[in-house]
This record gives sequence, C-alpha cells and structure tokens, in this order.
Amino acid sequence: MSKKLIGYLVFFAILVAGFYYFLFRGTEFWKTKLPVISYVKPFHFTTQDGLPFSDRDMLGKVCVVEYFFTTCKGICPKMNTNMKTIYAAFKEEPNFLILSHTCNPETDSFPRMKIYADSIKADTKKWIFLTGRKDSLYQIARSAYLLDDPKNNVQKIEDQFIHTQFFALVDKDGKVRGQVYDGLKQEELERLKKDITSLLKEKAGSGNFVNGIFNNNPQ
Repeated sequence: MSKKLIGYLVFFAILVAGFYYFLFRGTEFWKTKLPVISYVKPFHFTTQDGLPFSDRDMLGKVCVVEYFFTTCKGICPKMNTNMKTIYAAFKEEPNFLILSHTCNPETDSFPRMKIYADSIKADTKKWIFLTGRKDSLYQIARSAYLLDDPKNNVQKIEDQFIHTQFFALVDKDGKVRGQVYDGLKQEELERLKKDITSLLKEKAGSGNFVNGIFNNNPQ
C-alpha cells in the first residue's frame, strides 16, 4: 500500500471521528452509564399517611430504596442517620424520592411509620415510609432491589426476617442501576450521591416503564 493511500485513509478516519464528535458531543452518547442490575416489579404498599403507593408512583423519579424497622436498636439508626445526608443533599430536587420499607410490618403499621417519620423530621413528600404485606415486601426486596439473597426465601414467611444495611438506586424508568450500596460505609454513600446526580441528569423514557420492567432480565 502506497504512502499516499495510507495518508488518505488516515485523513478519512480523522474526518469521520471529528464528524461523530461534533454530532454527539453534549449528548448521552458519550457518557458512561451506570449498569442496569435489575428492574422494579409491580407492587402495592401503604404510606405513613395510609395512602396507596405503587410502582407507578416511582415513574419519572430517581429513588433510593432501603429496608429498616422502627424498633431496631442496631444498624437501622445508623443507616437512617446516613440516609439523612442523602435526603439533605437532594430534598430540593423535584424528581427525587427516598423509599423506606419496613421489614417488620406486624409492628410497623402506617401510624407507627408516621410517628417515626415525624421523629426524624422527614418531609414525607420526599422521604416516603412504606408498609404492607410481609411476603410482598420481602419478595420485592429480593427479586427487584437485590437487597437480600432470594435463597433466603425457603422457610415460612412468618419465620423470615430481612435485616440489611444496603440501599438500592432506581432510575426514572424503573431500572435498578449502579450497584447495591452499603449504607454504613462513607465511601459508598459518596458514590451513591454521585450516581444519584448522574441519574437525575438522564432523561426519562417514553412516559411508561420500559418493556421488560416486570422481569428480572436486564437488557
């Protein structure tokens, strides 16, 4: 191959690269996106105000998800002290929510959840506390948010207990993104804040949850 032809090929390659750079710069095309690790599945729970809350209420919102219980004396107070820093950083964002599910619904009725929310001075339009049927709460924790090992679902539901320090992050289209974040580790909380900021900048999809949202097979 002649030097002249090689020169033409190099010039053409630079020209094509420059074209794509100017075409897509400033768009999502160049950004490294957080991986999809799971999907939200259909659910119907009850808020601290006794109101219904479903997967559809998450549409268009970036959500941080956790499981705790109000009478916990161990990791839960530490987790929610750390969650307050997430809340403080993003409470003014219109498309942001924190969803705190109880893992002990036998005790955590919605009035008790309301008392807890008030005790930590949470704005329950931004930080929502959810209760419901234990089997439903546990099923979505394991199959959608990946906050507990599905293999733990081998005994009677009344004998099961989820006690996890991990947070999940959900985008505006109901995709669980990034990783499972340790709510007790400062470096992972900082990463969570960074990833929330990234997802808030992403545009939502077509106005409905993506196809396949109700299975657990990320595309």
